[in-house]
Amino acid sequence: MTTTGASGGRPEAQPGGTDGALTEPVAATGQSGDSGGSPPTAPAQPPRQAADEGDEPRESFGSIVAETLGLAPGSSRRRRVVTLLVMMAIAFVAVFRDTLIDYVMIKSSVAKENESNTQYDANKVPFTVSVQPEEDEPLEWAMVLDRKLTPDETRELVARNNDRSGAFSYLKELGARPLVHTATMEYAPERYKQQMLSSNSGTFADVFRMHIMSTRSSAVVINGWKVTDITCRKSIAQTIVEVPPQGGGVYEGLQLHIPPLAGEPVLADDIEGQGEPYFSTRYVEVGGGQSSSGFKVQAIGPSGQSCEWGIKVRYTDSYQNTRWVQLKDKKGKTLRIRTESPPLDATQRWVFIVDPWRLCDLTPETLMPGKEKCVQ
Repeated sequence: MTTTGASGGRPEAQPGGTDGALTEPVAATGQSGDSGGSPPTAPAQPPRQAADEGDEPRESFGSIVAETLGLAPGSSRRRRVVTLLVMMAIAFVAVFRDTLIDYVMIKSSVAKENESNTQYDANKVPFTVSVQPEEDEPLEWAMVLDRKLTPDETRELVARNNDRSGAFSYLKELGARPLVHTATMEYAPERYKQQMLSSNSGTFADVFRMHIMSTRSSAVVINGWKVTDITCRKSIAQTIVEVPPQGGGVYEGLQLHIPPLAGEPVLADDIEGQGEPYFSTRYVEVGGGQSSSGFKVQAIGPSGQSCEWGIKVRYTDSYQNTRWVQLKDKKGKTLRIRTESPPLDATQRWVFIVDPWRLCDLTPETLMPGKEKCVQ
C-alpha cells in the first residue's frame, strides 16, 4: 500500500507487523541530493535568552559603587569622585580613629606637662647660699683667740718657732680665728684708694668663701649685692699671733669694707678692673645645667671691732623676674656673716719676725726698749 505525504511534509505512520500497529517511518539516511531519501530535518536551535538578560547593557564598576553610595543614576563623574573621596576619608578616620585621638591627646598632654614643668621650675627657690671661712693657710696671717694662752700652750707654740704652718694648725685646734692682711690694691682707681685711706678700717680682713647653688633647669643670674643690718662691738679677743706682711698682698675675688665704701664689693684680683665695682661689669650665673658657682670675699671691719652683717642680692631669671632677696642660711634663718679686726689692747701678742724667722712675745708689758722676748 502506498503512502501519501501529509500536508506538513512529514510521512504518516503506516500499519506494519502482524498486529497492525502503526510504525514510524525509518529516517532517511540520504542527503538532499539522494533522490531516494526524504528531505533533511532542521537543526536544533539554541535556547533563546530571556528578554531581561540579553537586551540590557553591562553596568560599570563605578556605576555599581555609585549606586551603593546612594547616588542617583546619571550623576556626574565629579560628584561620584568627590563622594568616593569623602567616603574613603570617613573610612580612614574610622579605622585610625584611636591612633588620631592618641596623637592629639599626646600633643595636648605634652604641652600641659611642659607648662606644668615650667611653672614648677619657676616656683623653685632660685638659689641657695652657703658661707664658709677660708680654711687654707694664707702666706701672711694673724690668728686671734678670745683667751690667753696657757703656759703649756705657750710652750707648744714656741716649739713651733720655725714652723709657721705648724703654728697655724695648732692655733686653729685651740679655736683661734684666722685673718689676713688687706690687699694693697695697687692697680685700683685713685678714688678707691683715697676712700680706703680715709676710712676707719683696720689692716686685717676676714676671708670667706661663698657658694651659690641652684636646682632650677633655667638660668639664674645674680647681678647685684647690698650689705644689710650691720651690728658691731669691741673685739673681745685677748691673744694675737701674727706673721707680718713682707710687701704687698694680692687676693682673688671680692673686697668690701664694713660698712661698705662706695661701689663695693670691688674686684680684688690683680688684673684689669681691680678696684672697680664687681657687679657693674660681671655677674654670677647658676642653674640651667650649671649647678653651682661662687667666689672668695675679703671683708675689712672697723679697727678693733667685731661686726656681724647680712647680704641682699639681686637676681634675674629666665621668667623675667628681677628681685632683691635676703640671703638665708641652711636653717632658713637670715644669714649673718662675722668680720673681725684684731683688738687694740690684746693681752698677748706674738709675732714671727723674719731674718731669721723667730717668734717674739710683744705683749704690752714687754714692749719697753730692749725687752722684746724672742725665741733664739
